[in-house]
Amino acid sequence: MIDLHTHSTASDGRDAPGRVVEAAAAVGLTVVALTDHDTTAGWAEAAEAAARTGVALVRGAEISTVSDRVSVHLLAYLHDPAHPVLVAELERTRASRLTRLERMAGLLAEDYPITWDDVLAQTGPGATVGRPHLADALVAAGVVATRDEAFATMLRPGTRYYVPHSAPDAVAAVRAVLAAGGVPVFAHPGASQRGRVVPEERIEELAAAGLAGLEVDHRDHDEPTRKRLRDLARTLGLLVTGSSDYHGAGKPNRLGENTTSAEALAQIEDQGTVEVLRP
Repeated sequence: MIDLHTHSTASDGRDAPGRVVEAAAAVGLTVVALTDHDTTAGWAEAAEAAARTGVALVRGAEISTVSDRVSVHLLAYLHDPAHPVLVAELERTRASRLTRLERMAGLLAEDYPITWDDVLAQTGPGATVGRPHLADALVAAGVVATRDEAFATMLRPGTRYYVPHSAPDAVAAVRAVLAAGGVPVFAHPGASQRGRVVPEERIEELAAAGLAGLEVDHRDHDEPTRKRLRDLARTLGLLVTGSSDYHGAGKPNRLGENTTSAEALAQIEDQGTVEVLRP
């Protein structure tokens, strides 16, 4: 089984990178990708765990981008982590996330018993700070019961506590991933419950820029959405992936609940610069 979308404490997951790989082995995955938000900080630890457990590791990242003011999450696989163009984009995004979270914490502090230090206490060393850490601080303070409750109420777009962060244009990000020798795949493109989704013509533009695939099999896609996206991928000549979007405890996503075919992985491996680490 192949799961190509997971998160660790290097961004907003609950498990350390090595623990993600160990958990993948425990549920019988043969291949797992580590795709933390806007960072490759967990790659080294995950690689060590892959060597111990015998699980093959696909190294990647999930890049925050925007298209016509709609959020687009771009999975980048097997790219050069030191490529200057992509590194610069990720650094800008992480800095914007930090400033944005500080502002959101300040707004929340006007109404709830929460401080910026409370948010940092939920964040691992070197992690990419995100709204999930703010949600965890709200849970710890007893304001909400779960991350999901925080996201469904005060942390969602449109509330007075929500502050957007800057992100690169999706087409530019696709080109940056390609320049870094990576393989760009659109994560959960039909997840309408997360907010607005881009129309098919935008996906066509991304495909023209070099987008390699669509993450079709994802828990945020119902069956009609999966069929529509699978048909679109076929029309545009894009590969199809599936994954868990695992974050560890606190979210219902379970490793291996959706998977990617060996054929799709082979296409990704053929196009990427960094090798898949195999036992």
